[in-house]
Amino acid sequence: MNLPDPAVHVSGAVDLAPDVLVIPNDHVGLVPNIGIIGGTEAVLVVDTGLGPDNARAVFELASEVARGREVLLTTTHFHPEHAFGASVFDGSYVVGQAQADDLRRKGSGYLEMFRGFGGAVADRLAGAEVPVPDVVFAGEHALDLGGRTVLLRPTGRGHTLGDQVVEVPDAGVLFTGDLAETGQFAIFPWFPPHDTDVSGLAWIAVLERLIASSPRTVVPGHGSVGTAAVLSGVRDYLLELRDETWRRRDSAMALEDIVEEVRSVLVERHPEWVGQEWIERGVGCLCAEHAL
Repeated sequence: MNLPDPAVHVSGAVDLAPDVLVIPNDHVGLVPNIGIIGGTEAVLVVDTGLGPDNARAVFELASEVARGREVLLTTTHFHPEHAFGASVFDGSYVVGQAQADDLRRKGSGYLEMFRGFGGAVADRLAGAEVPVPDVVFAGEHALDLGGRTVLLRPTGRGHTLGDQVVEVPDAGVLFTGDLAETGQFAIFPWFPPHDTDVSGLAWIAVLERLIASSPRTVVPGHGSVGTAAVLSGVRDYLLELRDETWRRRDSAMALEDIVEEVRSVLVERHPEWVGQEWIERGVGCLCAEHAL
C-alpha cells in the first residue's frame, strides 16, 4: 500500500480565535486537524498526529505558543493518527474512561495494523507506543486552563466507543475528531470480527446532539474547518447511507449487491468526495444494525 507521507506541517497553523489555533491537515490522509488552546496557566493540545516525529513537532510548536505555560494533551479518540504520539508530551495526558479502555483493549492491534500499511506510515510509527493516559475521568470534564475552561465531552458510541469532543465555549469552537469530516465519505472502522464498535445509528444521534449545541466553528477530524453545517452535512450523509442500505436490505439482496448499488448511488451524489472505500464498511455496519 503506497500511502502519502502523513506529515503534520506545523508551519501552516492558523488562528481560529484568540489563543485557539488549528494545524490543518491539508486534506492528506492519516493527518488529523490538531488543536492548540491556551489559557493564562496552561495550553491544551488536541490530538498528536501519527507517531513520535509528528508529535514532537506539535509539542515544540505548542511549547512556543505556551511561553512557559504548562502543556497538556487530550485526544479525540484512540486511533493512531490522533493519539499515537502521546509519549512525546511531558505534560499530563487527559482522556475519558471509554477512550482509555479503547487504548488498552485495541491500541496494540491498531498499531500493528497501521504498521502493516508499510512505507511512510510505518516509518512514522517507528518507536511509537500505545499511549497510557495520566488522567482518566468519568463523564464530562471541565479543564481549567486559567481564565478559560475547556470542556472534554465523551459522546458515547459513534465512530468509536471512546469518542470525545473538545469544546471551547468562550470561543464557540468545537473539535470533533472523526465524528465529522469534510470532503470525504464518513470513516467506518468496521472490521468484523475484531472491531465492530462503530455504530451508524448512534453516530447519527451523537451528531444531532452536537448540532443542537450550536457551535460557531467546527474543526473536523479531517478536512476543512467550517460552521455547524459541517455537522449537519455528515448527519445528512449518514441518513442517506442508512436509508439506501436499509431499503435494499429489506428486499433481501445479497450484501455484495447492496454494497455495489449503494456505492454507485452515493458516489453519483458526491462525486468530489474521497474515501469511497468506507462506503462498503458503512453498509456492512448498518446491515448488522438493521438485523438487531
